[in-house]
Amino acid sequence: MDLLGRSRDDLPLVRIEQLIDDARCFEAVRKLRWRNGVQCVRCGRTDVIKYGHDETQPERQRYRCKPCSACFDDLTGTVFEGHRQPLRIWILCLYFMGLNLSNRQIAAELDLNKDDVQEMTRTLRRGVEAKRPAVQLAGEVECDEVYVVAGHKGQPAAVEKKGETPGGGA
Repeated sequence: MDLLGRSRDDLPLVRIEQLIDDARCFEAVRKLRWRNGVQCVRCGRTDVIKYGHDETQPERQRYRCKPCSACFDDLTGTVFEGHRQPLRIWILCLYFMGLNLSNRQIAAELDLNKDDVQEMTRTLRRGVEAKRPAVQLAGEVECDEVYVVAGHKGQPAAVEKKGETPGGGA
């Protein structure tokens, strides 16, 4: 029973994707992407004007660069570009990935096909990996010695001849 005297069976199901709207998602993308103002994706200049909205997603702002006349929108050049799922579904998928949910659990939560979710999570992981800075070691670096046998796949006799090169030489 809840506070209003209803049993759990009588409670309406609230789907999490209904709590997040596309307008908030696009606003979040704009804030993260254009921290220092909108920049052209082609030439990098900031002399950009708003150029209407997307026909299918009215929250998706389009822009036009005055110097190079390039047209682009909020998602151009991001991992979210060119996909049929709404941005809020991508954001929720990313959120669920952060909660360590499996692809099957994410598919159930978002009411999507598990193969679609597999492709979405793969795309998001590639995007995160592409933006990750290269690891730079500094200071003193230590490592233990390692013996690696490589290049003998399918040739167990060559592995047994430790120290000998293939062909019989020493």
